[in-house]
Amino acid sequence: MDNSQTRRGQPCWFRVPQVGLIAVNDGIILRNHISRILQRHFKGKPYYVDLIDLFNEVEFKTASGQLLDLITTHEGEKDLSKYNLTVHRRIVQYKTAYYSFYLPVACALLLAGENLDNFGDVKNILVEMGTYFQVQDDYLDCYGDPDFIGKIGTDIEDYKCSWLVVQALERTDEDQKKILFENYGKSDPACVAKVKDLYKELNLEEVFHEYERESYTKLTADIEAQPNKAVQTVLKSFLHKIYKRDK
Repeated sequence: MDNSQTRRGQPCWFRVPQVGLIAVNDGIILRNHISRILQRHFKGKPYYVDLIDLFNEVEFKTASGQLLDLITTHEGEKDLSKYNLTVHRRIVQYKTAYYSFYLPVACALLLAGENLDNFGDVKNILVEMGTYFQVQDDYLDCYGDPDFIGKIGTDIEDYKCSWLVVQALERTDEDQKKILFENYGKSDPACVAKVKDLYKELNLEEVFHEYERESYTKLTADIEAQPNKAVQTVLKSFLHKIYKRDK
């Protein structure tokens, strides 16, 4: 859907010769295996229905986030003025945070016999962590080494509602904004270079590092406020895995 070239250091599956659009059906088959795996291992357990409900709800949120991302960056609808932090946050929370961070911890809580309604604060922390993770992703798309991060960054060319462009829009004067509007979303390497030069001029690398420091401090404080020490340990392990990651 993103029309990307690579993922995890490999060509995207639909780019492989003789696969093409068959990749769509492959995706459906993989998705169907989720319920089959859950049934094989957990049918008859008291939390089985809650587990199925959790996966269905997170899948819906993720698909909604992907839709928001796609329609926000839709070809022919290009309008940078509709990009802001609120739009970016909504996309990344739904597209990334729920499935990457909330889902695994929620599964563990259910398997431990807990009621998810009692862990609203934990959910909020994990969604915040997922948001921070996606902001890192947006940063690495522009500043990361493609050989190291396993994919070629194309957020600028693809007109993505990236954290970087949203930050740039908040900091540009009229002349800088004109450069951004004229060059963002173009596949011409010269246009991409102009956007990256503007990011440098606006010192967005340091803006990101400051955001990272603040996010880490706040998340740490929120985690340490949790009464359950086991939950604290899990949340801290998640945070330490992603803090200052470079891929």
